[in-house]
Amino acid sequence: MKNPFYKIALTQAARLAGKPGRILQLVAQLTHRLYRIDKTNFNVPELQERFRILSRMTASYARGHYRAVPLKTVLTLLAAILYFLNPFDLVPDAIFGFGFADDLAVLTWVYRASVQEIDKFLQWEKSVSSSVV
Repeated sequence: MKNPFYKIALTQAARLAGKPGRILQLVAQLTHRLYRIDKTNFNVPELQERFRILSRMTASYARGHYRAVPLKTVLTLLAAILYFLNPFDLVPDAIFGFGFADDLAVLTWVYRASVQEIDKFLQWEKSVSSSVV
């Protein structure tokens, strides 16, 4: 991806990789921000579910519950979260109607690039929840 703001987010993500507490803070900030978004601009259930999956996967990694994911994927997920949380990116979030377009494009790109790892995580998550019942 040739987005300079995403490259900055990727660099920041590399610095966070070994800091589980900070990663969990980012996931919490993401969750909070998703609840505050005007649903008329972000009313696509599929995209909302993608954010939830990425959040759960990142949080599970940070807590040490799920480590069967390559570091490159973790960094990509963290960079996407950082990019989404940054209000000053390629298209500033304050621009009505367009502010989240680049954020959603980055999310979609990251999700597609990580789909195999996400599928593995979802299978793991399902196996863990079925073994608890």
